[in-house]
Amino acid sequence: LDCPFQAMEREVSAAFGKGEPGEILSSAFKLKVTREDICTLQQPCWLNDEVINFYMNLLVERSKKEGYPALHVFSTFFYPKLCSGGYKAVRRWTRGVDLFKQDLILVPIHLRVHWTLLVIDVRKKTIKYFDSLGQKGDNICKTLLQYLQEESREKRNLELTVSEWTLRSVSPQEIPQQTNGSDCGVFVCKFADSISRDKPITFTQEHMPYFRRKMVWEIIHQQLL
Repeated sequence: LDCPFQAMEREVSAAFGKGEPGEILSSAFKLKVTREDICTLQQPCWLNDEVINFYMNLLVERSKKEGYPALHVFSTFFYPKLCSGGYKAVRRWTRGVDLFKQDLILVPIHLRVHWTLLVIDVRKKTIKYFDSLGQKGDNICKTLLQYLQEESREKRNLELTVSEWTLRSVSPQEIPQQTNGSDCGVFVCKFADSISRDKPITFTQEHMPYFRRKMVWEIIHQQLL
């Protein structure tokens, strides 16, 4: 009999194999992931929005189980919309969601050719920026704090006490850094995976080839391993 690892490898190879690029290999959360999308998980490709958004939704599903922090994740399209149109442009993105009742809010950020992650911890009143290339995102943190201020006014009729909030870019000494130009999206997904479990981030660049294959399986089966 196959060990689970061999079965997983077979499925991953099949997903990466020949087939119609537009074939839908997974659909849930009002999202569809095609073979072409899945193939961005092959080395040395950059992950696309579809893969990252689908994976982030798997984290949200897991967080509904007992013992996990309450989690809200914004789509990769949220930050560019906020930047281009201001609060008005994204005001309706939280219909039916009280951000201030969440424990954690994750915002995946796409900077043209690089993925990073912004993490709002509502419990600790912190906004942190995680970048696997060690760049600072202090302005991104400020933009999101401003968004929270407007959201609080609009939805709760309450002024956010800005002085209670701490903003910072996590230093490259504190989190694993990528050693190539292609794995930023995987780093973002795995940062999000650890953070959404309140677990320390312990992986390294060496784990990336395995993480990429594991994510293929998780997306196809709509289930985190």
